Amino acid sequence: MRSGETAPHVSAWERQAKTEACRLTPRIPTAASQGRLPAVAAVPRQRAYTACMNRAAIENFFATLRQANPLPVTELEYTTVFELLAAVLLSAQATDVSVNKATRRLFPVANTPAKILALGLEGLESYIKTIGLYRSKARHLMQTCQILIDQHGGQVPRDRPSLQALPGVGRKTANVVLNCAYGEAVMPVDTHIFRVSNRTGLAPGKTVDAVEAQLMQRVPPAYRVHAHHWLILHGRYICQARKPLCWQCAVRPYCDFKPKTPAP
Repeated sequence: MRSGETAPHVSAWERQAKTEACRLTPRIPTAASQGRLPAVAAVPRQRAYTACMNRAAIENFFATLRQANPLPVTELEYTTVFELLAAVLLSAQATDVSVNKATRRLFPVANTPAKILALGLEGLESYIKTIGLYRSKARHLMQTCQILIDQHGGQVPRDRPSLQALPGVGRKTANVVLNCAYGEAVMPVDTHIFRVSNRTGLAPGKTVDAVEAQLMQRVPPAYRVHAHHWLILHGRYICQARKPLCWQCAVRPYCDFKPKTPAP
C-alpha cells in the first residue's frame, strides 16, 4: 500500500491499536541478514510473539470471561489484609494449594504481625515448612511484621512504595495486595498472565514489566479491576503451559494463538 492510502475495511482506531500493541514485537534477524548465507537461502523470519489482538477482540475476550465468572477472586485463603499479604509473600514459587494448607494451620494461631513475631522464627517455620523456600520466606515475613509494627502501626500500607519496601514483597506482591485488598485497578503479572498475554496476542512483551504496561494500556477500564484474576484462572486451568486446552476455551474465537490445540 502506498503512503497516504487507507485500508477500506479497517477503522483508524483499529490501526492505531494494532500499531501500539505491536511495538514490543522484536525483529529477529535471519541468517542472511547477518551475512552468513546468501539472501536466496534465508529461512522465513520467526516472530517471538503471536499476532496482536485488536480492540474489538479484546472487548469480546474480557466480556466472555466476565460472563462466565462475574466476580473472580484469588484462590489464596484470607480474611484480613495482613493475612493476604502473608499468603502472597509465602506463595512465591509455590502453589496456592500448598500455601492454603499451611495458612489453615498458621492463621488460627497467628494472624497479626505481633502474633507472628511472638511465634519466633523456628515457631513460624514449623507452620510453613511444607512450602518451598520456607526458611527465607519465614525470615522475610518476620522482618515484614517488625516493620509493620515499627513504621505502620501494625497495619498494611496501601501504597506501592511502602509495600515494596517490605522484605520479600516485590512489585507483583504489592499489586496483588493493592488489587485484592484495596480494589485498585493494577495488574499483577505472574507466570500465567505472562504466558496468556503473549500466547493470545493480548499484551505481547519480553518482560513482566513490559506485559504489565501493555495490559494497563490495552485492557478496557471496565475490566481492569478483575482482569488479572480472569487471566490467572484462564492460564491455570485452560491456557496451560505445556498444552493449552483450546477445545475447551470460551475465548478461542478472539485468541491469535495458532495452531489451536485439537481435542484429544
